[in-house]
Amino acid sequence: MDNYIQYNDLTEVDKITFYKKTYTHVALGVLVFILVEYVFLSIPAITKIALSLTQGKMWLVMLGGFMLITTMAEKMAMNSHDRTKQYLGYGLYIIAEAFIFIPLLYIATQMEGGEVILKQAAILTLSLFTGLSMIVIFTKKDFSFMRRFLTIGFVIALGLIVAGLLFGFNLGLWFSVGMIILAAGSILYQTSNMVHKYSNDQYVAAALGLFASLMLLFWYILQIFLSRD
Repeated sequence: MDNYIQYNDLTEVDKITFYKKTYTHVALGVLVFILVEYVFLSIPAITKIALSLTQGKMWLVMLGGFMLITTMAEKMAMNSHDRTKQYLGYGLYIIAEAFIFIPLLYIATQMEGGEVILKQAAILTLSLFTGLSMIVIFTKKDFSFMRRFLTIGFVIALGLIVAGLLFGFNLGLWFSVGMIILAAGSILYQTSNMVHKYSNDQYVAAALGLFASLMLLFWYILQIFLSRD
């Protein structure tokens, strides 16, 4: 018999189990990200390649590759019949995140007080992520309506990033603030999907969505912290 059970058909005990599995996988994703990032930053050749891709229009190549891998990873993670593909998709996405984070974390680790900045950014990110997630879990509010607004917001953001790279202007502080708002909205949306959309065996896909939103939030919070120094 197929183990596929819609979320609304789960008992309260099953729902709590589903939550635990999802957030355990998010936590594991963060741990693997840290370990992979440490390895990447410990290998000069990989660091050099990543830094070279931040130069001028090469950043577009980096973003394009990341978006392609993200699409592949999401499709693999959504496969409800093959657990191996789900984990491969999640792992692929974590590695892609670790690679694209190399330049930002390299800057943070090289500057004076960088470790303190990283800790502060991480604590703020986790606090916001936890608070937003709890809002959805306890209120059971459906934030699926946000999908259209998030899509429009991310398309506009991508257009601004591309324009900034092509014409050489800095997007500045307010762009980062706007992206933090988008990331916060994405956390609400992804948590809502976990509560209302996913079936009982899709905790890997749910974790990937939450992990992606968490890392997006961390990226722009860290950028703001770094810009202050």
